[in-house]
Amino acid sequence: MPCQDGGTTPADPPAEPPRAGTPVDLNGRLEVCGTKLCNEHGNPVQLRGMSTHGTQWYAQCLTDGSLDALAGDWKADVLRVSTYVQEGGYETDPARFTSLADSLIQEASERGMYVIVDWHMLDPGDPVANLDNARRFFTDIANRNKGRDNILYEIANEPSGVSWSRIKGYAEQIIPVIRAVDADAPVLVGTRAWSSLGVSEGADESEVVNNPVDASNIMYTFHFYAASHRDEYLATLSRAADRIPVFVTEFGTQNYAGEGADDFAMSQRYLDLMADKKISWVNWNFSDDHRSGAVFTPGTCAGDGPWTGTTSLKPAGVWIRERVRTPDGFPTG
Repeated sequence: MPCQDGGTTPADPPAEPPRAGTPVDLNGRLEVCGTKLCNEHGNPVQLRGMSTHGTQWYAQCLTDGSLDALAGDWKADVLRVSTYVQEGGYETDPARFTSLADSLIQEASERGMYVIVDWHMLDPGDPVANLDNARRFFTDIANRNKGRDNILYEIANEPSGVSWSRIKGYAEQIIPVIRAVDADAPVLVGTRAWSSLGVSEGADESEVVNNPVDASNIMYTFHFYAASHRDEYLATLSRAADRIPVFVTEFGTQNYAGEGADDFAMSQRYLDLMADKKISWVNWNFSDDHRSGAVFTPGTCAGDGPWTGTTSLKPAGVWIRERVRTPDGFPTG
């Protein structure tokens, strides 16, 4: 083919293996369409990736090398940046933890990954208890990143001990705070009973289906730990995904504390369902914590790796890396 200057095309360089673009290159800004998460062309997509542990404890696991490995070796689509509110997190130093979250958003963005900004409220379980802090955090983060097209905002990690109507009311106060700065980013809303769609407190998805948050471009979160959360949880996720947009922003192959033996068989049942229904997911967690749910063996982060391959990974890390690496099959148009 002629060059633009009228000359001839130079000899082709040696062939290299084909390289797809980054997840953000391929899909652009995401939006919720019906019950699915869709790319800029309106086609449903499934994101797969990892969550950080609390950045107050494990920021040393989030280095240039580890994030290069997550994007390149693991081929992750998404990084969930978990900013704890209590437990030595945001409330102890808002400026520091906002800047830390922002720096990780930048790092993930430079590598072409999507980023979930996780407001990791855990104890107390009432999201309204942190309403003022949430307003401040999301205003700051949205203002710093309002030009990006790869951000999703998770506004309440795991509400517990409160009604769905109270969680819904919280969401309807925080979403406008984000929308005032970033009108287009998807927002992920935590559900009752540690984001189990109510199952862990004796309810089910019907309370959300029948009383949805009054906002557009939102999804509802579901968390599971396969060794603890069995068929009732799996069935709830399956039913819910046919009625409302669901994003699994946290799961593990162990028990609900992220500890103990891995149940890979039950975990695979969940992954098969999520693949079938294009439910995006994020695994907990990308650190070297001693618990079995942290993917790296203890000491990996202090030793700065090795990050690629499997030599530094626990069994759960080997298993989840293989599944994150599986080709996405993103639609091309």
